[in-house]
Amino acid sequence: MATVTESDVIAGVVIVEPDSHGDERGRFVESYRRSWFPQGREMVQANRSDKQAGALVGLHYHLHQADYWYVPRGRARVVLHDLRDGSPTEGATLALDMGDGNEVGVFIPPGVAHGFAALTDLTITYLVDQYYNPEDELGVAWDDPAVDADWGVADPVLSKRDQSNPARADLPAGRTPYWGLRT
Repeated sequence: MATVTESDVIAGVVIVEPDSHGDERGRFVESYRRSWFPQGREMVQANRSDKQAGALVGLHYHLHQADYWYVPRGRARVVLHDLRDGSPTEGATLALDMGDGNEVGVFIPPGVAHGFAALTDLTITYLVDQYYNPEDELGVAWDDPAVDADWGVADPVLSKRDQSNPARADLPAGRTPYWGLRT
């Protein structure tokens, strides 16, 4: 049976240590089960991203969408930052290595900024509980001192979008998350 634990750093973030079963033929991992997240919603879309070592994605956040991430190949440094005004963990940052050597999944509620750095070439899969909506694709600067993240890569490669995300203090009015968003 998987071990499912709420983070003690960021409220509403859930970390899953799934069971792995293997023999000489290979292995099997149940990486997601809806019942692990009684406060979560049904996941409606699955995505896969393949990145080369040194790539950095984020920080992204959503006002309405929750994500569930799992790294089936390679290693990622995942960084989460609580942007939710009024949250008991507002301003907290969590860095978590995922993938080879630490096979866990992570549930990320709306309002928690999230990103990852590819420590090796990797594949990350993520389930989301809302269909893609460009109006709910928001970002905050990956290198914002208020986030104070150790990404684990010396010279990250970022998209133009992620290079232009604003600092937390400069997030536009009406586009900042608050505690009590549907999780």
